[in-house]
Amino acid sequence: MQNGSKPLLSVRNLKAYFFQDEGTVKAVDGATFDVHAGKTLGIVGESGCGKSVTAQSILRIVDQPGRIVEGEIVLRRADGREVELTGLHPDGKEIRDIRGADIGLVFQEPMTSFSPVHTVGSQIVEAVQLHMPVSAKEARARAIEALRSVGIPKPERRIDEYAFELSGGLRQRAMIAVALSCNPRLLIADEPTTAPDVTTQAQILDLLRDLQKQRGMAIMLITHNLGVIAEMADDVVVMYLGRVVEEGPVDDIFHSPKHPYTRALLTSIPSIESAPRVKLPTITGSIPHPYNRPTGCPFYPRCEQYMAGTCDKNEPALLAVSEKQKVSCFLFQK
Repeated sequence: MQNGSKPLLSVRNLKAYFFQDEGTVKAVDGATFDVHAGKTLGIVGESGCGKSVTAQSILRIVDQPGRIVEGEIVLRRADGREVELTGLHPDGKEIRDIRGADIGLVFQEPMTSFSPVHTVGSQIVEAVQLHMPVSAKEARARAIEALRSVGIPKPERRIDEYAFELSGGLRQRAMIAVALSCNPRLLIADEPTTAPDVTTQAQILDLLRDLQKQRGMAIMLITHNLGVIAEMADDVVVMYLGRVVEEGPVDDIFHSPKHPYTRALLTSIPSIESAPRVKLPTITGSIPHPYNRPTGCPFYPRCEQYMAGTCDKNEPALLAVSEKQKVSCFLFQK
């Protein structure tokens, strides 16, 4: 989607499956996208479409019985080396060096992501000392500065508090502080706006935008909220049932969506110009059961433009429909 410089992170045909007694769950089934330095890539889709597992695959933290079965994840490190992450052992030294130092992760739910028996500060100090040759005193100073950088008031006191002593918004900020404590070049933010109120959500988005501007880092923003994508992202990847169905610059996706799923998502957003007391359009049906995936295009059972004999029989490839926009749909394939 970007011309010129090589991407900071390149994902090609990523497949991550969960092998269970009841059957195989294809959580990610051939995802392909790039993340560029200093840019924000938004990954959007309904719950269960594989967004979080994609992030976990990049950091090699997919829980058992899940594993990456195919694909490439290439990271360009600060020294210019290209590292193929799927070839690294999940518990090996190199991937442990990359987690936190090169790639930071803001987990989806900070209350369950923080240890309840350790202070917030001790968890930041541990991350700093893991990646930097600093003393405990220096690490604590860095932790206080990390908390201050994300807008937490009185960080000298908050550093010794536990996660349950913080409000939802402060926990979210503290989780971002942990992720940014070692100055990563890529921040993966998994649903960072799950804060309890819209004011706090707006503050978190402003914080991420300011930190990105100050540090020049890339952000991979995972969310189901298209309003957040419109405000934050430079490029967008739309996922459905583990596959990328459309990708392109944010303006192209919002003003000229191609895939029926993307169009359905956008028409379901409430607008200030909408007539009062009129039901919003909805996407018919629901996401298929993981053990009963449809053949052909994964979206065809819910698609109003589905073509019998084509969509239910064959899988569409992700092909370019313009210079920057790609879509996986037979409506745009010759």
